[in-house]
Amino acid sequence: MPAAARKSRVGPKSQAGPPQPIHKIKADFFRTLGHPARVRVLELLKDGELTVGELQAELEIDSSGASQHLGAMRRQGLLESRREGTNVYYRVRDPRVFQLLETAKQLIGSYLEETQALLGELDDSPPTRRKTGAKRR
Repeated sequence: MPAAARKSRVGPKSQAGPPQPIHKIKADFFRTLGHPARVRVLELLKDGELTVGELQAELEIDSSGASQHLGAMRRQGLLESRREGTNVYYRVRDPRVFQLLETAKQLIGSYLEETQALLGELDDSPPTRRKTGAKRR
């Protein structure tokens, strides 16, 4: 394949074909992270690599499910693996993914604080009175 054609494609493990727009690549990236087990894998790998068996045990899923999740994350470029004897070890390819998870945690926390404040205001507000003559159901 000519060098120009290789450079025109964007994204991890791109398939042959026309270049994908960056918004599609971003959507695919976030879609990959759109499963709780995959987010948990990243959290588990924060302290270093783990074997497939260790990840499977922590996730409490069968080997087929673990393989599917790990494969999707590897294809997306989030994870790398290495074989040592009969064990396959996984690690996060780029530590910036942990910054992304931390940013998501902060955004969610901020939203929950705002929601909690609104709920607090509802608790503090005086009860409203019905207008006289209003129909009751």
